[in-house]
Amino acid sequence: MNNGYDYDLLVLGGGMAGLPVAMKCAYSGMETALVEEDLLGGTCLNRGCIPTKTMIRSAEVANLARRSEEFGIDIDGAIEADMEAIVERKDDIVESIREGAYENVESNENIDFIEGHGVFASQHELQVADRTLSAENIVINTGARPTRPPIEGLEDVDVHDSTDLLELDAVPESLAVVGGGYVGCEYAQMYSRFGVDVTIFQRSDRLLPKEDSEVSDVIETAFEDEGITVQTDAPVTTLTETDDGTRVDADADGAVSVTVSDIALAAGRTPNTDGLRLEDISVSLDGRGFVETDDSFRTTADGVYAIGDVSGPPMFTHSARDDADLLYRHLAKDEEISTEGRTVPWAVFTDPQVGHVGLTEQEARDEGYEVGIGHQDFADQGKPKALGETEGFVKLVTDADTDELLGAHVVGEQGAEIAHELVLAIELGATAEQIANTMHIHPTLPESINSAAGGVHKPS
Repeated sequence: MNNGYDYDLLVLGGGMAGLPVAMKCAYSGMETALVEEDLLGGTCLNRGCIPTKTMIRSAEVANLARRSEEFGIDIDGAIEADMEAIVERKDDIVESIREGAYENVESNENIDFIEGHGVFASQHELQVADRTLSAENIVINTGARPTRPPIEGLEDVDVHDSTDLLELDAVPESLAVVGGGYVGCEYAQMYSRFGVDVTIFQRSDRLLPKEDSEVSDVIETAFEDEGITVQTDAPVTTLTETDDGTRVDADADGAVSVTVSDIALAAGRTPNTDGLRLEDISVSLDGRGFVETDDSFRTTADGVYAIGDVSGPPMFTHSARDDADLLYRHLAKDEEISTEGRTVPWAVFTDPQVGHVGLTEQEARDEGYEVGIGHQDFADQGKPKALGETEGFVKLVTDADTDELLGAHVVGEQGAEIAHELVLAIELGATAEQIANTMHIHPTLPESINSAAGGVHKPS
């Protein structure tokens, strides 16, 4: 034991950052306790990445079946979503992965896995039920939950959040999705493809406001083509229960009102910091309740760290895993670490998919760069035509002075998959010319990257 403490390390929360940092530190020889009150794997495994992508795949299959005549395939009969079967498939996949997580923890001899709700008793102590656990260092990884926005009447009506929407045993008649970010867009399209009449309300002037505006345009057009009603510049103000369902009123240019059978909230994430007694140990929170940390995950309390969603954006599983790896190297190997300058890509698993890394064109201009732009539409490429998936484009943003890649956007078939070449390019400081001169296999989707890079140096 370390300096009279029970453990070298206490990890509060077994999500996609807490679980790997506990495992890695324990394997390195640190006596570690992992405290989790719910299920190992956190949001990603149980209520986010894996279950949503499993159900999105079912929605994609339904959509392809409806389009079968495009490909010369005759399918007789109506295409219907069996929600019980879809949810069962999702549960089976999630359970198989989660079982592996529990087996790994149980086999790690240096981990004590403690199930229960932990709160801080002091800077170096956690209280879990009637037990007090102490350690030289404590890592907070309590994650975040769906936000309940300040909407009049919200407490008087039944609504779904991103967790509930993974468990429905029947297809809703109609659905209003409140929020047009990543989560809202993925759920809106998924349920539309399950046969639901969907309206999506977005308070800003476009869907996916963190993306390049051209990307937002493609997604909005794709949604409207599939029959999704898109309301932008339309913050929801009131929810009212009526005899016909729940009426949604939005403060748009000219009031918008729609009555639906079901409401889905996708209005952001709230950190799980309330009730941890962080104020008792002088851990500072920002205005939204996220734990404030430096670029090495240190909080304002000595020996207390925070990683993953609880410390705010970027709130992705891959960045959480990277948090865990960096912090492990610091705690177990005494390395100096920093997230400064870290390249964090992300994706939106709509159809067409979105893959994003680095700066948008507007962000690059705002930072003072003279930019070069390379743009290639999927509609002009062979493989997307063969697949029948011609929506979207590749857009590259470069520093016009050095030709280095500053940012990249892929919106199109498998956009999240093919964007990884561009993540590596930014990490290695590659230029558009180098990307353009790299041989790409034909016919493939990433050929569009090659073509877009070659277009950087062509006149508009």
